[in-house]
Amino acid sequence: MKFIKSLYLNNFFFYVLLGIIALFICAFIFPNLYNAVWYIVLVLCTFLVLDLLLLYLTKTGIEAVRETPDKLSNGDLNPISINIKNHYTFTISAKIIDEIPFQFQVRDFKILKTIKASSQKEFGYDLRPTERGEYFFGSINVYVSSPLKLISRRFIFDKNKMVPSYPSYLQLRKYDLLAFSNNLFQYGIKRIRRIGHTMEFEQIKEYVQGDDLRTLNWKATAKKNALMVNQFQDEKSQSVYMAIDKGRVMQMPFDGLSLLDYAINSTLVLSNVILKKQDKAGIFAFSKKVENRVFAEKRASQMQKILETLYSIKTDFFESDYSRLYVDIKKNINQRSLIILYTNFETMDGLNRQLPYLKGIAKSHLLVVVFFNNTELNSIINSKTNTIQEVYDKVIAEKFMFEKRLIANELKKYGIHSVLTQPENLTLDAINKYLEIKSRGIL
Repeated sequence: MKFIKSLYLNNFFFYVLLGIIALFICAFIFPNLYNAVWYIVLVLCTFLVLDLLLLYLTKTGIEAVRETPDKLSNGDLNPISINIKNHYTFTISAKIIDEIPFQFQVRDFKILKTIKASSQKEFGYDLRPTERGEYFFGSINVYVSSPLKLISRRFIFDKNKMVPSYPSYLQLRKYDLLAFSNNLFQYGIKRIRRIGHTMEFEQIKEYVQGDDLRTLNWKATAKKNALMVNQFQDEKSQSVYMAIDKGRVMQMPFDGLSLLDYAINSTLVLSNVILKKQDKAGIFAFSKKVENRVFAEKRASQMQKILETLYSIKTDFFESDYSRLYVDIKKNINQRSLIILYTNFETMDGLNRQLPYLKGIAKSHLLVVVFFNNTELNSIINSKTNTIQEVYDKVIAEKFMFEKRLIANELKKYGIHSVLTQPENLTLDAINKYLEIKSRGIL
């Protein structure tokens, strides 16, 4: 039964068979061809038996192994390689069909290779996942033909292998050096030592005009008979939280990836840069409620914890509740921190509904709102217009692009920093903003 299941007739065999049938038809007109056609049939049967012996006398004709990464990098090209070893004593023709995970919707994948006797060959292809989660590879089906090419023998290897797709760790490696670079960005800004209000106490000094009256030390004032104030210094390790909006506004796709996955990939890379800069990195996601929380810490295992949490974020695409976000931050983040909020606002009305909560967060923390330009509008804006409808479309597109800039200006009025970026530039722009804030010492 296994023999029958693994045996396949090649196209070449059918072409020869069609030729024989045509000759039999011609034999009705030219009877002298009849015996010659039967001779050809005999030769075909002989070669068919010989082909069977060549392919099936060797029990293990070939070996094939698929090599994949331990995990796929979401949004990036991931190399997949297949190594085939030929144990036959003759050159074979191989048709390889790898059963790629259904998420890629590749229905016509096949590779044709010629492999010399007693040798091996490695070849590869790339896969670009656009969703996080589990990707199941099926079997590697290899159809082997001898030089006669009448039949093929099928071999099956590597059945049912699962590879998870994680946030883009390839981007993490790509931008890793930015964490150590202090000369990449020339802001023209002088570093300043700012007197903070953290728990790291520095000294008690006499009050001078301009000092914060809230730092008065009354016991020291009584002893010295002069106004004395507590002076604090900034902590070396500052807390940075990445807040990811996983609501409806982050569902929009660009180049196959949703805005949510762009934000997740950026968060992973930025977390690594933050930890390399000796700050504390934390994350959380929100929609109807705040979840997927990793508190800001500076441990050796922090990156692995962040990676696993980002991988497990489930998208619901409900309307995000900013009031709950504000309450949760007020309750759980007591120390002044940098909060980088990944979200998207398309209109001023959308911003104005959430602006009271953003202003509330900005009173206690340094808030950076990261939102996206609709890059697909650029093609409409830059195209030539020939009809009234095209003029109308172009005006509407320019209106939407202008409204994005209005949103950034509105946030700036209330001391809220913003990053308006294209999805493909998100990671680099977010790193730039963090390094700028770090350089200016405004946290």
